[in-house]
Amino acid sequence: MRGLTVVSPGPLATFQDFGRPGYAHLGVPVSGAADLGSLRQANRLVGNPESAVAIETTLGGWSARARGHVVLAVTGPATAVRIDGRVVGSHAAVGLPDGSLIEVPAPAHGCRNYVAARGGFVVPPILGSASTDTLSGLGPDPLRESEELHIGETALEWPPETVAPGPPAPGRYHELTIRRGPRYDDLADPAALSRITWTVNPASNRIGVRLDALDDALRHRAGLPAQQSEGVPLGAVQVPPSGQPVLFLADHPVTGGYPVAAVLTAESVDRAAQLVAGDTVRLHLA
Repeated sequence: MRGLTVVSPGPLATFQDFGRPGYAHLGVPVSGAADLGSLRQANRLVGNPESAVAIETTLGGWSARARGHVVLAVTGPATAVRIDGRVVGSHAAVGLPDGSLIEVPAPAHGCRNYVAARGGFVVPPILGSASTDTLSGLGPDPLRESEELHIGETALEWPPETVAPGPPAPGRYHELTIRRGPRYDDLADPAALSRITWTVNPASNRIGVRLDALDDALRHRAGLPAQQSEGVPLGAVQVPPSGQPVLFLADHPVTGGYPVAAVLTAESVDRAAQLVAGDTVRLHLA
């Protein structure tokens, strides 16, 4: 069977698709690709269904060798993808002859890239998904050195375009759009959520992006009763007692006991998934 042999997984590489919707009542997070837009684009470029299983890399360092002729596309932040040492760039379908080495280095700006193979990766599903959930432990283990990855035959007809413009380099400053959450008025000064400039904490991951403010923080309204645990959605902006908010990403828990003051729009969830430590963020209320 055609496939890839992992040479280096980088800091973290996992299989991802659209995740496991519909199981929150059982305590199972949706999971899936942290940046769904980039996953969809990678699959479209190689003629797969948008939901086909792809690889999510984190901060580059990923490489693999082809077994048989394979066609791949890498999306997410622009990065200098190399085949046998030759830079071919990202956001285009490229063919790899048998034995060729593909390398996905860290992007200049951003966090996660997506590697789609024409035909899709063959991974046994759990609860209908092949996604690796780093919170619950469901799904396959993160990719390992020397692991053999198999490519299937789920491709559709070739798309009319196999090259796409990559996203513009975002720099280190980001503006994300939020809408009021169910506990917006639980903040003593809700407007501070948008007024403060936040910095991305290094402890961020697929579960959530932690935001810090050096000289300020949010405060809960005085006299609030203790909040019972309640459901939290993808993109929830949860405010713990520290006053430093957390933006919930793909592997977020399904319930939480701190106020959800706001919720990111779907586009802003994808953008939040590309934040790295030290980036600065402003949250704008729609």
